[in-house]
Amino acid sequence: MVSEQILERYLQGLLDGDRVVCRAIIEESLQTGIPAVTVYTEIIWPIMVEIEELFKAERINSAQEHMAMRINRTIIDQLQNKLPRRPVRSKELVVCSSETEHGELGAQMMADLFESDGWQVKFLGGGVSEDDTLAFIHKRRPDMLLIYGTIARRAPLVRKLIDKIREVNAVPEMQIMVSGGIFNRAEGLWEEIGADVFASTANEALKVAVNAKEGEGAERQIPARWDGRRQRHRIRTTS
Repeated sequence: MVSEQILERYLQGLLDGDRVVCRAIIEESLQTGIPAVTVYTEIIWPIMVEIEELFKAERINSAQEHMAMRINRTIIDQLQNKLPRRPVRSKELVVCSSETEHGELGAQMMADLFESDGWQVKFLGGGVSEDDTLAFIHKRRPDMLLIYGTIARRAPLVRKLIDKIREVNAVPEMQIMVSGGIFNRAEGLWEEIGADVFASTANEALKVAVNAKEGEGAERQIPARWDGRRQRHRIRTTS
């Protein structure tokens, strides 16, 4: 269990742009026995979401938001090799994302955690054209496509991509998951655009992906949304 004190210290370190403090907090957490997976899902992930919310609410400025995202990405890059390596599942995942800092970071974390769980992962990130995405999917024939962090104005483009995938029937057995961005805020949008499954967090995504594959052929079920709420921290909103 990660304490509120750790979360408060880490959030403030990010907002201060203090790379040394943030690295020290993560190292301290690992040394006290918190697994790397838990650091991903219970420290970096919820704080990443909180940073995004604070920025949207104009409680922090763009300098703080950019510093926080870059520190988190540096830490994730260093932490990835500390994740466990579970037995290979013989399943492949392709991950796409929006081009925003939040979209890229969240998608990268998803990719790392799926790889740790035994999936073969291809991380495309953001900025790949529709045609190139379709060609890549057709070539790789993955079990699942994960689209993460879509912003509101690009939701119609995601729907267009999904429609095109269905239309050409390139990989009929592939399932499509969406997560993050507008899909976490607009209830039911994931179904409207034609996705097969939805997950609001990385932990949920892993569970939903396994259950989705095990339940192929059955009627689609709406996965339970994570509705946990943790206390907001007191922060300084100036640098």
